[in-house]
Amino acid sequence: MRQKLNIYTSISMMVIGFMALSPSAIAQFTVGGQLLSRGEYRNGYARLIEKGQKPYFGVGQRTRIHFQYDHEKVKFFTSVQDVRTWGSTSQANLTDDFLSVHEAYAEVPLGELWTVKLGRQELNYDNTRFLGNLDWALQARSHDFAVVKFEREHMKLHIGAGYNQAKAALAREPYTISNQYKTAQLLHYENQWGSLESSFLFWNNGLEQDDQGKLKIRYTQTVGFPKVLYKVGDFAFSGFYYRQLGKNITGQKTDAYNVSIQASHKIAWDEDEGRKLQTTLGYEVLSGTSQQANDNVNRSYNPFYGTNHAHNGYMDFFYAGGRHINSVGLQDFFLRLRYDPSQKLFLSLNTHQFLTAADVYVSSERLSSALGTELDFTIGFIANKVISLQGGYSQLFASDSFKVMSGESNPATVQNWSYVALLIRPEQEE
Repeated sequence: MRQKLNIYTSISMMVIGFMALSPSAIAQFTVGGQLLSRGEYRNGYARLIEKGQKPYFGVGQRTRIHFQYDHEKVKFFTSVQDVRTWGSTSQANLTDDFLSVHEAYAEVPLGELWTVKLGRQELNYDNTRFLGNLDWALQARSHDFAVVKFEREHMKLHIGAGYNQAKAALAREPYTISNQYKTAQLLHYENQWGSLESSFLFWNNGLEQDDQGKLKIRYTQTVGFPKVLYKVGDFAFSGFYYRQLGKNITGQKTDAYNVSIQASHKIAWDEDEGRKLQTTLGYEVLSGTSQQANDNVNRSYNPFYGTNHAHNGYMDFFYAGGRHINSVGLQDFFLRLRYDPSQKLFLSLNTHQFLTAADVYVSSERLSSALGTELDFTIGFIANKVISLQGGYSQLFASDSFKVMSGESNPATVQNWSYVALLIRPEQEE
């Protein structure tokens, strides 16, 4: 309770402090917010549901309020959020653990082209395959990080680092926070040359392990080109490539990769009304480790901190939430269709054909690499600049291999998931 009161007290003092500033400074102080309520029907979401199990239905909600102060010498931003499931606390609730600080950073200009951004912040780059804010998950993702930026027109160079401790202490203690690095370093570069856009990423991920009383940090390097995009007329050709080297947390050598290529075509019938159709055909592979490999090399690619929901199917069987990590990998052949009848409405249909990237065995018998097919249908409506609605339905047609790999004893025939979401963003109103 004291922690929650401290958060409220800090926010109140900050608002009072800004109100005490001169009128010209107050004009640069803005407050915004967001309310996202999402109801979900889960009958096979993230894992295969078994026969006899009842589907889940519930409503999750994220409520955010953020404060921003802009000055010629500093930009200060704080975002506080409450994330909960409807009914997870009693009506006469005294306190809970659902309130947290999502972002809290200062950005200081160092001349005209250089800035430094320091504090808790989102790292959201390129197509979010490796570094993303995980905004689909209600809690989202942010890092305690420092980033130095050099930006000029289309060219952007970001260099950053983070070093984490579980708490303040008088001597070094094991780092015990799950799903988190002990230390990490970032270098990201992007630029545009006419119709060609490209970016480069280097990420050094250090995970700490307590090895018989000795604390060791083992590093995995991810290097690659997160974006290569070329546009010509109504066509766009794009792809990305990542390579992972170094050692995983157990000291095992890592040698893995992630490659994707895709082509898109857009037909625009009426630019003013926004009526258009976009078709995208593509292929992605995330390398995996064969179950009969004996060279003690981890060949399973890990998209550590990406927004995985946006890539390999909306039912989140692969890589989202840490699922399918250190596995036989994944091949994903996909076709995406999106139709916008107007600027306020869109409909999309995505199809995915999933296969393993490495061989799968059960009792020395090799299984088929086919994992199944997923269909994702989505509809979105923008009521106005403040309110938007979205809904979707997905179904997975799982193969026999996938059913065996899942570990579920008796999977149900129908595996599906649907949702409806309401998003309110008051700061968008003019």
